[in-house]
Amino acid sequence: MFHGNQFAPMDSHSCSFVVLGAGVIGLSTALSLRESYPTARITVLAAHFPGDYHVDYTSPWAGGNWCSSATDNGLLESFDRTTFERFSRLAASAPECGIARSPLRMIFDQPIESTEILSQDTKKIWYERLVGGLDQVPEAELPEGAVFGLEARATFVINTQIYLHWLLSRCRAARVQLIRRKISHINEARLSGDVSAVFNCTGLGSYSLGGVDDKDMYPTRGQTVLIEQPIEPLKRMYFRSPRRVDNDTTYVFQRPLGGGIVLGGCREDGNWSGEVDIEFSKDIMRRCCALAPELGRLEDLKIIRHGVGLRPSRRGGPRIEAERRAGYLVIHNYGASGAGYQASWGMAEYGVKLFTDAAENREAAKL
Repeated sequence: MFHGNQFAPMDSHSCSFVVLGAGVIGLSTALSLRESYPTARITVLAAHFPGDYHVDYTSPWAGGNWCSSATDNGLLESFDRTTFERFSRLAASAPECGIARSPLRMIFDQPIESTEILSQDTKKIWYERLVGGLDQVPEAELPEGAVFGLEARATFVINTQIYLHWLLSRCRAARVQLIRRKISHINEARLSGDVSAVFNCTGLGSYSLGGVDDKDMYPTRGQTVLIEQPIEPLKRMYFRSPRRVDNDTTYVFQRPLGGGIVLGGCREDGNWSGEVDIEFSKDIMRRCCALAPELGRLEDLKIIRHGVGLRPSRRGGPRIEAERRAGYLVIHNYGASGAGYQASWGMAEYGVKLFTDAAENREAAKL
């Protein structure tokens, strides 16, 4: 696939990389590159960085948990597994990163065969063992209209603001250069002639980025409400939906390290609006109070802020592939939709592997 590529050899000292985009996948990619290429020059080039609040910068607005929506019995599931294992290590060794273990109660309004949570071929929930088991929610505890419920014993919830800043701090510690700049064409990301590869982690930006112009990309609008944490912490996360990925979805995630509770949500395909719909926010809060009675009364919720984010969705699924350009490679790694956090480390490591494999193929061709 990559015969005849002309890019820098795999020797770490001679490698120079640019990661385009500073969302969760871009920052994870920069750190994965540093793990594989300890002495390479690595730059993150982005219009937005952690601390920014802009509708074009998706990662800060995410709900932030691990609950796999992959059912391909293959690569996508492997991305989520890799990330789960990384989160396990981070939660244990670096709790200040904003990732914590939490049970998750999932309530479904359709029979399990219609929920799209069963893997292809196996017809099983692939991550049951990974999360320590899935327990049936007692029928007496199911809300009105629900068909069944499952409780994951130990998955992860993410304080997205803290985690993004933690990733950024790790990049600084790993000698990754950070450049704030908006570009209009992918070729501008090759900051110098010795850049071995550009990793395109621009998410929805790939829709209009020159040289990419991926019209299979589209926004999936989400809206959330961040509220203050009640005196008694919630014992679990909550999720209710007809299917694992559905417009009619309600969720309640209590974020670690005093990050409040994020209430959601919706999935509006093709909606580019970044404006908050206050009436819809009231509906979100009403649904969440019904799903998680521990929240108390709707009128007693203390709102910190409203949020709108545009998930980077893509027809046909995420694009993770290498493209040969004159003298270097572009590794495209975008289109995760709502799975960016839970697939982040898997997608990042796979993108790095694409470059490494291509570089090794080139070196072998010289022999």
